[in-house]
Amino acid sequence: MEPLKLPGPRARAIVERDQAVISPSYPRSYPFVMDHGRGTEVWDVDGNRFLDFSAGIGVASTGHSHPQVVKAIQDQAEKFLHISSDFYHVKWVELGEKLNQIAPFDEPAVSFMTNSGTESVEAAIKLARYYTGRSQFIGFTGGFHGRTMGSISFTASKAMYHRGFYPLMGAVVHAPFPDPYHPILQSLPGEDYGETVVRYIEEEIMGHILPPDDIAGILVEPIQGEGGYIVPPPGFLPALRRLCDRYDILLIADEVQAGMGRTGQWWSIENFGVEPDIVTAAKGIASGIPLGVMMAKKKIMTWPKGSHGNTFGGNPIACAASLATLDLIEQQYLKNAAEVGNYTLDVLKEIMLRHPIIGQVRGIGMMIGVEFVQDRQTKEPAVHLRDEIVDRAFERGLLTLGCGKSTIRISPPLCTTRAEIDEGLEIFDEAIAVMEGLAVYR
Repeated sequence: MEPLKLPGPRARAIVERDQAVISPSYPRSYPFVMDHGRGTEVWDVDGNRFLDFSAGIGVASTGHSHPQVVKAIQDQAEKFLHISSDFYHVKWVELGEKLNQIAPFDEPAVSFMTNSGTESVEAAIKLARYYTGRSQFIGFTGGFHGRTMGSISFTASKAMYHRGFYPLMGAVVHAPFPDPYHPILQSLPGEDYGETVVRYIEEEIMGHILPPDDIAGILVEPIQGEGGYIVPPPGFLPALRRLCDRYDILLIADEVQAGMGRTGQWWSIENFGVEPDIVTAAKGIASGIPLGVMMAKKKIMTWPKGSHGNTFGGNPIACAASLATLDLIEQQYLKNAAEVGNYTLDVLKEIMLRHPIIGQVRGIGMMIGVEFVQDRQTKEPAVHLRDEIVDRAFERGLLTLGCGKSTIRISPPLCTTRAEIDEGLEIFDEAIAVMEGLAVYR
């Protein structure tokens, strides 16, 4: 396939204007300037067509501009745009009722609405401290939970996210996330590596650093996103749940990237048969309209009126978009995410057989990571190579994003068809072959 001539003249002009007036802190990957999109297809301002296998970092769960979501937004916009959280409106209540129905709890759930994932994490931190009367937390290396001061204190996927911002919020100690492909702890005979990490938490962190009765909560991504699309061993989350129960610690599941049907279940933690106490959600919950949720078991949501709030949380436009999104996911896309996701994994494993620079293909549903290595024996990350493959795929009409040290995430909209997967992975395969031919391994 001949590479596109990118960026085109219109895109180049907009990138130049952007550089003059927009903060340089945004991590732009390559010069894609979007004009419009439908489903998994997107077009730039120069008319070039792409397949979007990043879905706006998992946000465009129902695809770009799904007619049902657009109609829900239009209908609500004709009524009112905002009323503030000091009052009530129907869509807000309906969304809370729907979330209660799909919550990963066997008991009633109560929701606090926000605008983003990081705000949802901040709310979870505050609620955990209020409910338990404790102040300390445990997070995990590789985790990404946001960039505001509380959530960035848990985020440990890249050191650059902390550079220049110390001191962060205290009271967070990090344990290693159980990455089966890169284990760093020694397991006992017959011990699941996830159980090894939980044993480390109990014996080393609780034994030497944090007394258990000072720990309010353990915050974890059931499947890590920014950290590398890492699926933990099956024993990890059940063991973590048992640890939390043993010491009356709240288990907080950050489902911002892995939730909302991306793994073929409403919540990624459901793949492991574990119930959390608090869940944070955002990204795919409203198909691109800013919305976040912190949801907890009703018995935990004990804070009084005025103790926490959010001006735009529960915004009627966002709630309307979310209700339409959840309906589409429930009626069509949960099943599609599971079926097309399994198909995608199979195709990627076939591609892996042809390319020794692929160290591992992993994932559940439409949350798939492809890790690139310089050598399969040493598993040394091929960082530069990964970045070049992302660029080569872009030049051929495929949008992807990196994560972890040397992984590319395959996370298209949940509506993506097998035909679109075939088309996108053909481009992906070619991009890998091009880089292998250039022998860029550094």
